Amino acid sequence: MSARYDYSEWDGTQEFVDLDPDELLAALTEDLLEGGDLDQTLKRLLRSGMRLPNGEEVAGLRDILEQLRRRRDELLAEGDPDGRMAELTAQLDEIEDTERAAIDDLLEDAQSSGDERRSEVTEEVATERRMALDLQPDDPAGRIQSLQHYDFVSSEARERFEELVDELRREMAETFFEGASDALSSMSPEQMARMRDAYDALNQMLEQRERGDEIDPSFEQFMAEYGDMFPGNPQTLDELLEQLAERMAAAQAVWNSLSPEQQQQLRNLMEAVLEDMDLRWQVDRLARNLMQAVPDAGWGQSYQFEGDGPMSISRATDLATQLGQLDRMEDMLQSASSPADLGEIDLDQVRANMGEDAARSLDRLAKLTKSLTDAGLVERKGGRTELTPQGVRRLGQKALADLFGQLNKDRIGDHTTTSTGSGHDREETTKAYEYGDPLNLHLSTTVHNAVRRGGSGVPVRLLPEDFEVVENEALHRSATVLAVDLSMSMSMRDNFVPAKRMAMALQTLISSKFPRDYLGIVGFSEVAHEIKPEDLPTAMWDYVYGTNLQHALALARRMLQHQHGTKQIIVVTDGEPTAHIEDNGEPWFEYPPSPETLRRTMAEVIRCTRGGIVINTFALDLQRTHYPFVEQIAQVNGGRTFYTTPDALGGYVLVDFLQHRRVMRSAG
Repeated sequence: MSARYDYSEWDGTQEFVDLDPDELLAALTEDLLEGGDLDQTLKRLLRSGMRLPNGEEVAGLRDILEQLRRRRDELLAEGDPDGRMAELTAQLDEIEDTERAAIDDLLEDAQSSGDERRSEVTEEVATERRMALDLQPDDPAGRIQSLQHYDFVSSEARERFEELVDELRREMAETFFEGASDALSSMSPEQMARMRDAYDALNQMLEQRERGDEIDPSFEQFMAEYGDMFPGNPQTLDELLEQLAERMAAAQAVWNSLSPEQQQQLRNLMEAVLEDMDLRWQVDRLARNLMQAVPDAGWGQSYQFEGDGPMSISRATDLATQLGQLDRMEDMLQSASSPADLGEIDLDQVRANMGEDAARSLDRLAKLTKSLTDAGLVERKGGRTELTPQGVRRLGQKALADLFGQLNKDRIGDHTTTSTGSGHDREETTKAYEYGDPLNLHLSTTVHNAVRRGGSGVPVRLLPEDFEVVENEALHRSATVLAVDLSMSMSMRDNFVPAKRMAMALQTLISSKFPRDYLGIVGFSEVAHEIKPEDLPTAMWDYVYGTNLQHALALARRMLQHQHGTKQIIVVTDGEPTAHIEDNGEPWFEYPPSPETLRRTMAEVIRCTRGGIVINTFALDLQRTHYPFVEQIAQVNGGRTFYTTPDALGGYVLVDFLQHRRVMRSAG
């Protein structure tokens, strides 16, 4: 019989909780920093899925499509519609055996009664019934048609046959009208006439609409009279047509899957069961009208059922309906190029066919871009999805929080600062005045203290214990250029993403905590170029060889030339200089490093030193005995060299910067 999907009572827990935009952005960060392209990151996430910070696993389209294909194989292996004919043959054989046994018992009773006339009449009846059974056609449809006009001797055989025919009628009704058997208590002539009338009214509505005529009966009138035959409670004629078209297209797919011989047997069976020829004609009429009204319902589809057991046509139609939904789902998933493309997926169908987890994952993926857009973290520009300035800031804040969290965990250093200065950059915090503090009164808080002490009224009398002073940051300014190696080796050695994350964290630290400070960023490989803070998340390593530290230092020196305060260049690299800029302006690469490259690089180090610029070098995966040049930079410039790993890089840079600033404050 027809399959049903069971739904639990709504309790409010079935709706998926909205995604937290910050959690989503955090889940994207690693891939975005590595790939540098938000659109490509979203596509990769769409294919592969993600793990949210709360531990929830979101399956990607690759896994969901694989699950979909497994589900399709399961449905196709459930049974074989052709086996239904063999099953019908066996059921009819049992009914016939029961009838023949009853004939034999009737004749035996007559012969043993001693009534010669009764025996003769019974013999004639038995001969007539046996001949009628012997002359039945071989196919199930022919046998059913013959037995419908047969006068049974056995009441048991007659009841079983009537039950079988009634079951087949329900099966046929269920094949074309899902849920019809629930509305029809029996398949009596009256009930079949009601079904025929429903088909006829529906056909009239379709044909009237096609001609542009007024629909009579109206959709509301039709549903009032026949709505119990259409589960799902369609609200419009179009909804009803889509529902019916999906069902009848599935029945057509089952029909298309049968061989010509099987199709003829099924046609004969339908004619035998649906004796009302007008009903049969109405079914064909509705199919034609629906093909015209909903041409893209998949009328030409077919499926190769491979199961061993028999399967009713209505059950095969149920499966074909599900298979059709899976086919459409697969087409949509395969064509999706961004999370927003999943908005048209019917999650109820996903849930019914593949379960709650798949529906939840698709819901998560579909809402991904919208959640980020609504939060102001991403936007569409020129057909591409890009980070907004707010999104860039949020990534930097996350990188900074992660690095400080790791620092605290590893106890690398203490970053809290309690000393105060006498400058003019006000912070938001105040303190009670103590002897020796600069008398930089916070007036509103001071007056509030006096009013609270002395009560309202004027004049307000101030006493020393009312004084509240502003805690000031020492008036010192730092100008820093971060020079990050973007050569190919940085990516090959997995140094690139940690370096970029460190740069974002440092930029966020300076812009939020030390807004008077200057930070410039330089990326260098074969040549050097400036990187704007807003471009950091999408900055990429260069597909070229060469570590042109000379050009990076020259560019950094020019960027610092007109800046005030203490000046430093922070260099992050995983190799010695292997490139420089020639007199003609062209880059020159050579490995091992040429003496000219080293000479020109050291000349730039000397220029920076004379300009009062400190160079601190953070060397990744280097052994100082192998690459002594970085040590020579420190010796000439007076800066320092740090040998660190990618994981510890961010912490070392932040600690060094904060210590550098603390020294500046103490010196002030």
